[in-house]
Amino acid sequence: MMRDAPIHGLVPITDFDGARDAAGPQDRLRELRKRGRQFRERFLEEPAVRYARSFDLLRIPYPAWYSFTGVYAQQLLKPHMVHLLTRLVLIQFDDFDGRLRHLLFSPADFETGSETPYFKRLGEQTPKFLHSTIAPMYATVPQALQSVGVAPESIDYITYDHLHTQNVRRWLGDKSSPGVFPNARLLAHRQELASVQSLLPIQADWYCPQGLDGVPPERIVAFDGSVQLGRGIALVHTPGHTEGNHSLVYRAEDGLRVSSENGVSADSWAPDRSRHNGIRRYAKATGAEVILNGNTQESSNAQYLSMVLEKTIAGDSTRHEFTNVVPSSECSPHWLFPGAPTSHLWGCTEFGTLARG
Repeated sequence: MMRDAPIHGLVPITDFDGARDAAGPQDRLRELRKRGRQFRERFLEEPAVRYARSFDLLRIPYPAWYSFTGVYAQQLLKPHMVHLLTRLVLIQFDDFDGRLRHLLFSPADFETGSETPYFKRLGEQTPKFLHSTIAPMYATVPQALQSVGVAPESIDYITYDHLHTQNVRRWLGDKSSPGVFPNARLLAHRQELASVQSLLPIQADWYCPQGLDGVPPERIVAFDGSVQLGRGIALVHTPGHTEGNHSLVYRAEDGLRVSSENGVSADSWAPDRSRHNGIRRYAKATGAEVILNGNTQESSNAQYLSMVLEKTIAGDSTRHEFTNVVPSSECSPHWLFPGAPTSHLWGCTEFGTLARG
């Protein structure tokens, strides 16, 4: 059995309990917006996490009609493919007992994650000599940590907003090996873990086969709903892209940051402000507040509501005209795929002071 979250000091968040119960989608939207504002005001009183930094890992080609669901269907986007830049986020924070903790958000093991059926087919259809050109690698997760002097043994938790393409066996090991991160536990929503064990074909195309096989049960912490990990950091359940999807929320120096792969660019959470004519026209014509990353669309309505919740919690940035929602995989320009419909690039970010030792 997987251990319940409270055993590991995670505190349940009840702010959103029942917010999606109404029969009418507009009623759910109003309730989530109200709860999101309340949560935001409360969480702004939390101290900023000690340190947060993102690292470029890998670029992957990705269909535009997935990236900006609906906009492409209206033939308002020209590129057929865009490039997503996947990033790792390292966060240092204090738990509720005052102990320093290290969290890795989206530590993709892309060398084994390439067994994901969708990307495996894509790789087989592409000549091998072009792989490094089409999908350039910038760093592995261990290389990223080594670059800032963080030892693998110091990592307490790893988490992903959902488990598409993820293979955690190298990180967490099995009965014969403790893995690269011997003291880390995977934090995952209980519904996401249940889905992995019982996938429909439309889901299975995006999950790495046997991605959790052999991982000792005690290395996985299952949680329900939303939870707070420590001072200024939480995982908020945002279903839709997958049923068990959750978003990283943390207190930063300039407010609250939220991160997930529900969208792929700053435009996704503020299409009405997009500098891209097609996205802006689509938002105006339809009234859409957000543009979904819809490769699976397990529940489009739920994902739409979740993205509105994300941007309500994050609020507007004080540094640019978009919201403080950072896509965990960001659509960004590349010479092979010009014309990326992105108005603002987050790039790698860093704030705070890294605690060493």
